[in-house]
Amino acid sequence: MFKRLLQMKLEEYVRRYFKTHADVKLVVVTGSVGKTSTKVAIGTVLAERFRIRLHEGNHNADLSAPLAILGVKYPDNIRSVSAWRTVFRAAKQRIAEPSDVDVIVQEVGSDRIGQVPHIRRYLRPDIAVVTAVSPEHMEYFGTIDAVAAEELSVVNFSGMALINRDDIDGRFSKLITNPNISTYGSDDAAEYYFVQKSFGIKSGFEGTFVAKEWESPVATSLRLLGAHSIRPAVAAGAVAVKLGMSADEIATGMQKIRAVNGRMNVLRGQENTVIIDDTYNSSPLAAASALRALYALDAPQKIAVLGSMNELGESAVVEHEALGAECDASQLAWVVTVGDLAEQHLAPVARQQGCQVRSFANAIEAGTFVHSVMEPGAAILFKGSEGKIYLEEAVKIVLRSTSDEKRLVRQSEAWLERKSAFFAKN
Repeated sequence: MFKRLLQMKLEEYVRRYFKTHADVKLVVVTGSVGKTSTKVAIGTVLAERFRIRLHEGNHNADLSAPLAILGVKYPDNIRSVSAWRTVFRAAKQRIAEPSDVDVIVQEVGSDRIGQVPHIRRYLRPDIAVVTAVSPEHMEYFGTIDAVAAEELSVVNFSGMALINRDDIDGRFSKLITNPNISTYGSDDAAEYYFVQKSFGIKSGFEGTFVAKEWESPVATSLRLLGAHSIRPAVAAGAVAVKLGMSADEIATGMQKIRAVNGRMNVLRGQENTVIIDDTYNSSPLAAASALRALYALDAPQKIAVLGSMNELGESAVVEHEALGAECDASQLAWVVTVGDLAEQHLAPVARQQGCQVRSFANAIEAGTFVHSVMEPGAAILFKGSEGKIYLEEAVKIVLRSTSDEKRLVRQSEAWLERKSAFFAKN
């Protein structure tokens, strides 16, 4: 009851904020995967013209999203009455003060049915961006149709929406009643897209950004890795067009987009190896996309370290088997799995594909093995989930410099203590 009262109070403050500051634009980002990368890309591009409020964490919690929108710090002790009084005073002050931002970019995640539709109670986004509809938290959603209904619900109570054409099946268009939608994606099937001219592991993608409103595309570069990493940048460009930014501003902003820690982030490894750190989380769509990005690289040896994909419910077996089928023996010197699901269901299929496979119970063992077999100049993908996988700790074993550990996910003191206890038992 206490939490519910807090939530209602915070939602009322958000409604009052936008009523008082009607000139502030709100961009909401939802989707099964890619939300944080898309949110940060949007903020990066919009910052070329606008004052931006953007919290770099993700927000599935009912209380944290309203506070992020208001720019008020989440209390350290959520059970403290005095802490919440401090929060409420800060919220009231934010409402009363002149606006300090032009655009708020807010990620809205969902780990159970109803969380995205619920935000209609207190938000009316000017622009909604939907990044993907793919298996997520399937132990709660059950079916992909339920996922689609959840993620796409935001479209129908937003001023306009941008839909990722590549990662959302067209059959879900029946769920959309808002006619003011546009699509973004990887090619000219979408209304906003990027034309790749060249790629280099250090320079990224060179090419042009195409917008339906423009007579000519604009040249720009994307310091990113993987075709699926281009889509958040294209979404950012599309939002910027919708908000009236110039082609030059957008091109400059897109050049400044960088990978978020733990999400297709390129790091330097020992023996002049290239590490693809994609350890924040894992899902079928994201893992398959990461593998394809690894295959696209020119390297003398390629290794894929794949952790179990959590939160897939009854679809876990078939999705791990499908990812195993994506493992290409002509591309991969080794497939290294971490966790029970990956060992039981991904590894056997990868072996059937002709791959050399080794399975380990934890990330430390996997990282030690990779260190023993990697060759100079190798490209190594680490793709894993948060819960009980923690492949960022495997990355540490092959990093060229310990100074890069700050670029890994889950490195706070609390997280390190939690992981230390986990590895001591596993």
